[in-house]
Amino acid sequence: MKKLKIYLDTSIINFALADDVSREAVDVTRKLCEGIKQGKYDGFISEVVIREIMNTSSATRRKQLLEYVNQLEFEEPLEVTDEITSLADKYISEKIIPEAHKDDALHVAIATVNSMDILASWNFEHLVKHKTRTGVFGINALLGYKNIDLCTPKEVVEDE
Repeated sequence: MKKLKIYLDTSIINFALADDVSREAVDVTRKLCEGIKQGKYDGFISEVVIREIMNTSSATRRKQLLEYVNQLEFEEPLEVTDEITSLADKYISEKIIPEAHKDDALHVAIATVNSMDILASWNFEHLVKHKTRTGVFGINALLGYKNIDLCTPKEVVEDE
């Protein structure tokens, strides 16, 4: 069976180290990350994730997040290309993701252009929700991209 290619947005890294969310969310996030580290899944992050971590206001928290990313031993972060920017702009122009949240559109576009199976996120406001799933599916189909699934870590590890 083929390993799932999973793109992690910044919320996943944050939840893995969170102390202000449910214990279940932390545990299932760490289980997903451990599956990546063990080679059960192919995990990816992007330069957008790194930039968002670098913009964390607390130097202590920023250091913790970067150390966690480093121990997961990802390949080089995926880069934002012109194709990715164009696709993200399409998600925004079609009102799938609000313009004020361009990084969320970039996460989806990065996952799409790099042929991920799943974009894992805890972002229920703009990513993991029906409207976004159906809108992304429609745009991706229209433009000839493979469909990706937008889901929480819980949805990924429960299917094991």
